[in-house]
Amino acid sequence: MSGIKRTVLLAHLQDIDVPHHLGPAIVSVTTATAEALVIVLVSQLFHTSESTSNRVQQWDRLQSLLTYVYVKATKAAQDLGKVLLDISVVLKDPSQSFPNNFWNGVDICFRIQGDPPVPHLPNSIGTLPQVFVVPDKSTEVHQQHSVRVTPSCDTSPSSYPVVALGGTFDHLHAGHKILLSMAAWIASTKVIVGVTDDELLRNKSNKHVLESMAVRMERTRSFLQFFRSDLEYEIVALRDVYGPTGCDPNIQALVVSLETLSGAASIDKKRAAESLPPLRTFVIDVISSESEKLDHEDMEMLKQTKLSSTFIRDWIVKNNL
Repeated sequence: MSGIKRTVLLAHLQDIDVPHHLGPAIVSVTTATAEALVIVLVSQLFHTSESTSNRVQQWDRLQSLLTYVYVKATKAAQDLGKVLLDISVVLKDPSQSFPNNFWNGVDICFRIQGDPPVPHLPNSIGTLPQVFVVPDKSTEVHQQHSVRVTPSCDTSPSSYPVVALGGTFDHLHAGHKILLSMAAWIASTKVIVGVTDDELLRNKSNKHVLESMAVRMERTRSFLQFFRSDLEYEIVALRDVYGPTGCDPNIQALVVSLETLSGAASIDKKRAAESLPPLRTFVIDVISSESEKLDHEDMEMLKQTKLSSTFIRDWIVKNNL
């Protein structure tokens, strides 16, 4: 299957647990793809209605799921030297239609053998070659013993109207996309993204291959709209640690990584000085090498996968791209 540039993998999920049974299929499809891969995970559990889904309570399980899928595909790509392969994971409720431009440029559609038909597929999908890949049935016992997070008696809202996050988002990669996806997951109306201004990145390694502010902002917006089109997205330049979070009374929640958790404390101090309520902070800790929410095998796979813009820029320079 040489010459395949853009592919889609469709897979049904029965729950929001780590889908180890999809591991071989993800690797196989990644191996066959040259430029861009979209993995569409289909489940009724991805419904956006607050009456049927408490997204906040599903936080830990969903970031574990996304991390597994992204890391499995990213590691397979890196092992093959395809560091710039564009990988995206989309969560789809079966009752939702696909955007009109979803299949633009796709060369082939991969599906999981034994899965039911995916509803609301456009007619154009019928013209694409369909390839069925076999899931790994031997992981069913493994899944039953995967790390599970027991739901707490949390009285928090099921989602938050306005959620904020920030980052450089240079050469948008799996780590960035997990962060952005989880912010969109718990938002019900709007996501505000602060993208670090060029002036603050003067000391970055290999700065000459760092993407421009305009490119980083556009790629961030495009991914978010692709991931969840029903939300409003505000992409702003970040010139200090606070951005809009320091003064916007409409923001209720903040999404950070373990590496930027200290910034959340600074933001709350700034908001307190402005007589604003503190933000509910959500931490993306699954992509950390110290995570306790991944089992041993997934943790080892994560440690072998490089999710950093610095690694990508170094690779670009070494390969004279």
